[in-house]
This record gives sequence, structure tokens and C-alpha cells, in this order.
Amino acid sequence: MADDKTNVSVQGRNRINLNEAREVKDWTHALGVSEQELRNAVAVVGDQAERVREFLTRRS
Repeated sequence: MADDKTNVSVQGRNRINLNEAREVKDWTHALGVSEQELRNAVAVVGDQAERVREFLTRRS
């Protein structure tokens, strides 16, 4: 079902919701960063997943 948000992979989402503990856990795992690093990246570039990925890649 298209509206079933429980069946969406991290890679399939284009925004990062820091208010959802499960999403934070999924994104930190997928991106290989700590929760604080994820929160800092979102604060700098916004919640669009691709921008966050790019930001985290550039900082390395």
C-alpha cells in the first residue's frame, strides 16, 4: 500500500524527520554518523536527505 509509511526504507525517503526517534536511528545508521552529527547537518543544510548526504560527505 502506497500510504503505508512503516514500509519505507531510509533510501526511499527524501526528508529527515528529527522528531521521530525511529527515523533518527535509521538515518544515523544509514549515513554512518552519530545523532549529534545528523542534527548538526540538518541544522546547517535543512532536512532534505540528499543535501544532508552531500554535507556529510564534504566534511570528511
